[in-house]
Order: sequence, then C-alpha cells, then structure tokens
Amino acid sequence: MSLAAIEPQFYATFVALVSSLGVDGLGADDLPLAQQMEKAQWPILRERLVAMFRTRRRDEWVGFFSGHEVCFAPVLSMPEARRHPHNVARGTFTTVEGVEQPAPAPRFSRTPGAIANPPRPAGADTIRAFTEWGLSSDEIATLLADGVIASAPTPET
Repeated sequence: MSLAAIEPQFYATFVALVSSLGVDGLGADDLPLAQQMEKAQWPILRERLVAMFRTRRRDEWVGFFSGHEVCFAPVLSMPEARRHPHNVARGTFTTVEGVEQPAPAPRFSRTPGAIANPPRPAGADTIRAFTEWGLSSDEIATLLADGVIASAPTPET
C-alpha cells in the first residue's frame, strides 16, 4: 500500500479514520497529530502503521479508505495495473506486436505519442550493457552461470 498523508489535513483525516477502527494501540493518541513531522517519532509511527495494515487485506484497506482524502492507493502488480479501471479508461497500456506495455506519456491532443519500434526481448541487451559498463567477458560469464543475470538467446546466423 502507498500512504502519503503528508499534508496536515490529509494526516488528520487519516488519523480520524484509523481511530474509528478500534484496533488496539491505534487510537488518536497513538498517532498524534502534533508529532507527525517529528522525525524522532517516525520509527514508532511506522511500527504502529505496519501493525495496523497487517490487520486487513489490501483490498479491504482500499474499500475502507475509498471516498476519503487521505492520499492512499494500493500498490498493484503489473497484471492488476493493466486491468485497473483507471488505467483502462486512460489507455495507460498498449499492445505492440503482442506485447502489452506502457503507452507513451505524456499524451497531447495535437501531437500524440507513438511507439516507433516493437519491444526488445527480455535480456536482449544484457551482454552489451554489462560490457559497456566495464565488466569483462569472464565476469559476465560468471554472472550468467550463477543465474544472477539472464540473457536472451542469440539467433543463429
């Protein structure tokens, strides 16, 4: 989950909502408004919030915070992000040569973006990139053999 209730009004709404849950150790006194910006308190607040978020599933929290201005959003997997109604409505993803990927952004009405080339296969540039970054052939071979990196098979000529 992503929580960014940084501005005082969002944090106050967040604390009020959380206090209404009745979760032990998470009343308004446990997430004090006055201590929101005190860095020394952040580790304690973080522990309390982690414990609180563990009491429900992600989608339950989405429902709980829905309709409230607390700067909260679920963190979605890529398949979930592709299907999310907001992203579908905005055309956030596109398919090029059978590969679903992010659409060009930003989008302008007079100069729409376009994808010029199909996506490269995963790992197609691994060897070249590591070579350009200064790794030797032996170092790259060791990383490949150990499964640390992967490379797409090269087409036979």
